[in-house]
Amino acid sequence: MEVMSGSCRLGLWFVHVWWSGDCVHRVIFSKTGIPGDVPLPVRRYCLGAEEHFATLKSISVSDPTIYGSIYRAVSEIPFGTTQTYGEIGKSVGTSPRVVGQAMRRNPTPIIVPCHRVVAKKGMGGFSPSPEIKILLLDLERKAVNRRRTSKAA
Repeated sequence: MEVMSGSCRLGLWFVHVWWSGDCVHRVIFSKTGIPGDVPLPVRRYCLGAEEHFATLKSISVSDPTIYGSIYRAVSEIPFGTTQTYGEIGKSVGTSPRVVGQAMRRNPTPIIVPCHRVVAKKGMGGFSPSPEIKILLLDLERKAVNRRRTSKAA
């Protein structure tokens, strides 16, 4: 199956996605866009929708190493919530440092939502810029608040 690529806006950033069918191979953030389309769930997410990516899978979750276990655990973090590097490490039997290394090497951020993994005391890092992590967490917080507000009305 042919790997397609494209980008969509996320605030001042672009999200580049390489994908085929329902499998996402790579996601990166950039200040410039590339031509091409991205899967609808990614576009919806970048526009602020509460998207759970049920129809997409990351190539990284099939990794048989500890990193694959970490990516699978991180994929289970609910939309709009966070867990610490230590909590993820404990759940898969490794250290917070190894979780941080896996997050730094995550080939499909957003799909494997590494932005939802935070430090015990603070945000933790995010490549290429911590401002993207803040943007993503804020986007999710606003979507959850919209859902709560509409249910309360």
